[in-house]
Amino acid sequence: MTMKESVPDDGVDDVLALVGRSRGDAPGPTADSAPGAAPAPGAERHRATLWHEARAVAARAGAKAAAGRAQEPVPLGQALGRVLAEPLHALTDLPSFDTSAMDGWAVAGPGPWRVDPEGAVLAGHAPATVLDDGHAVRIATGARVPPGATAVIRSEHARTDAAGQLHARREVVPGQDIRPRGQECRSGDRLLPAGSTVTPAVLGLAAAAGYDELTVHPCPRVEVLVLGDELLASGLPHEGLIRDALGPMLAPWLRALGAEVLGTRRVGDDAEALYAAVTRSTADVVVTTGGTAAGPVDHVHPVLARAGATLLVDGVKVRPGHPMLLAEFGVGPAHLVGLPGNPLAAVSGLLTLAEPLLRTLAGRPAPEPYRVPVREEIQGHPYDTRLVPVVLRGDEAAPLHYNGPAMLRGIAAADGMAVVPPGGARPGEALDVLDLPWTGLPAHREAQGVCFT
Repeated sequence: MTMKESVPDDGVDDVLALVGRSRGDAPGPTADSAPGAAPAPGAERHRATLWHEARAVAARAGAKAAAGRAQEPVPLGQALGRVLAEPLHALTDLPSFDTSAMDGWAVAGPGPWRVDPEGAVLAGHAPATVLDDGHAVRIATGARVPPGATAVIRSEHARTDAAGQLHARREVVPGQDIRPRGQECRSGDRLLPAGSTVTPAVLGLAAAAGYDELTVHPCPRVEVLVLGDELLASGLPHEGLIRDALGPMLAPWLRALGAEVLGTRRVGDDAEALYAAVTRSTADVVVTTGGTAAGPVDHVHPVLARAGATLLVDGVKVRPGHPMLLAEFGVGPAHLVGLPGNPLAAVSGLLTLAEPLLRTLAGRPAPEPYRVPVREEIQGHPYDTRLVPVVLRGDEAAPLHYNGPAMLRGIAAADGMAVVPPGGARPGEALDVLDLPWTGLPAHREAQGVCFT
């Protein structure tokens, strides 16, 4: 948290929102306000963007930047978590030859079968000879089926007699327990589309299909600048100094979003130091904390103006976190995401601007939206979207307490953030829920387009 930000102003608005009125009991500005109209009481200092539009602007900015970035081939061992830049096509048939699905006997024609007591076909070894009708040979799971074989009989489904003849204990169906060549795919088949995340299972599929490396989108490189003279890196708060909660949180959060974090640096309340840190960064995206309001030591806006940056988003109609911003540079880092200094407000900025920017910059598809009915009433802001930490209980979302701009207690226990429209939500009303990057898919979400065969 940065103490110089307009915490009292934001806090008063939030308190007033919880009792259902804004300052002066007047509504705030809307998207339909006439150009040049005087702002209503309670209007933000910034030309704030609607929350949904701010996310769309961030996504477009990432996609635009991604279009100019070179794709890169990386070895399989370095591809985990990356995003495929091109479809994954099979380089071979899978399996690439007829394969035994079981330990047992490869047989040719109808039985009983004469067994070669010295012969056996093992995985990794080609059969020595063609299997003639009326003959059988031992075979291991994964071994190549000998030419001429018509079926595989599992060990437990056969017996041999004293004369060395093999007898089946049940009916033998031609082709049984043989995985035919190309059963899973043929060479050239598309296995996965571009934009798929490389999971451990994808690595296994790629290896089976003949790949040594994968062509993926480059990871967005991010540098974090934690601003403020009042922040302590260790120990208890004292004498007006407070612990830095965002420094330890942001790097792992950004990594969970797929970014490569180059480092986290502390920058004091010094405009020159901030200008140098921003303009000399080698990152694709700089993320700052605090300094986005209009206080005496809030230097982010002046530094961006001096650097010639374009403000794509300058304030968002969302609580907490409305002073967040997104800037685009002509040279140096491609973008800067300015997060408010209050911890939960910074989380709001991560979900609103950083997530869509980094997702599209990394080539990731947008997650499927989903809605969940809320268990109880959630108070809303009079004219802004509100993000509230929730836990998922069965088919409902329960809002968590301790959800003020400076609090992390609620989000630390949350499954996601509910998107509460202006005016709030009634019990049972369905709201959009934003997943946190480490929570995975909630149990109530249905799998779509999945074949369980």
